[in-house]
Amino acid sequence: MSGASATSADDALAGWLTQLAHERRASPRTVEAYGAIGRAYLAFLAKHRGGALSAADLAGVGAAEVRAFLAFRRTGENDKPGLSARSLSQSLSALRTFHRFLDQRLGLENAALALVKGPKVRPGLPRPVSEDQARGLIAEVAESDLDDWEVARDQAVLTLLWGCGLRISEGLSLTRADAPLPETLRITGKGGKTRITPVLPAVREAVDAYLAVLPFALEPKDALFRAKRGGPLSPRHVQASMQRLRGRLGLSERATPHALRHSFATHLLGAGADLRVIQDLLGHASLSTTQRYTQVDAAALLGAYNAAHPRA
Repeated sequence: MSGASATSADDALAGWLTQLAHERRASPRTVEAYGAIGRAYLAFLAKHRGGALSAADLAGVGAAEVRAFLAFRRTGENDKPGLSARSLSQSLSALRTFHRFLDQRLGLENAALALVKGPKVRPGLPRPVSEDQARGLIAEVAESDLDDWEVARDQAVLTLLWGCGLRISEGLSLTRADAPLPETLRITGKGGKTRITPVLPAVREAVDAYLAVLPFALEPKDALFRAKRGGPLSPRHVQASMQRLRGRLGLSERATPHALRHSFATHLLGAGADLRVIQDLLGHASLSTTQRYTQVDAAALLGAYNAAHPRA
């Protein structure tokens, strides 16, 4: 505790962010977001208490102070809009992680965080792209200023995400030993949960076309999809590629790589697939997560009705 009393709150925050980046391998975006929340938290407490804080002071932060900080963030300041319920929930989650670090590394336990409840957050509906939009995105890759093998690669990746309902991380985790793709793939998703997903002929053909022009020799354990200089393809490349494609096609920001996974589910649902089957294919732990797609499908049905019915 003596070491903690000599440590400033700012230094403790810096140590936490270092742990997130180097030990927990958090993404740069997560570290940046958590850092912004942590700095706002310490600045609020310093103003509230009338002076700079030590790390030891953070052990005495009460539930009322945390609630006051969240209320302050909700209302906003200096003409800045307040945070949404979802952002406030994320802020509270970050603070709990920060205080857990203080407890584990500096012995500064704070039980007050457990008494603070975050705002209720209604889960947002999935945002799929239509079948025509998905086909258009894949076709538009051919108009990119890329080498032929890169065009084939990007088309293969997007076809894989849409045709198998994979997350980006799952698609990019495939190795050379996985191709040519079999009729089914064993995918390890969130939480180490394993699932089996069928591979459509169109997906297999797209990956085969990519391999036929790939200029790099790969070992069986090497990542299947490669970047321009031969290293493993990054999720950021896929996201940036989709951003350029949707811009050229005039699609909204909702047209993300993950939207192709949503499209996989809504297209199956629209074709009459059982909800439990879709749950298994997506690897959802809870059926309630999969049930959100029924709301999307119902919304699309209502939209078509309103557009077509003469009395709408």
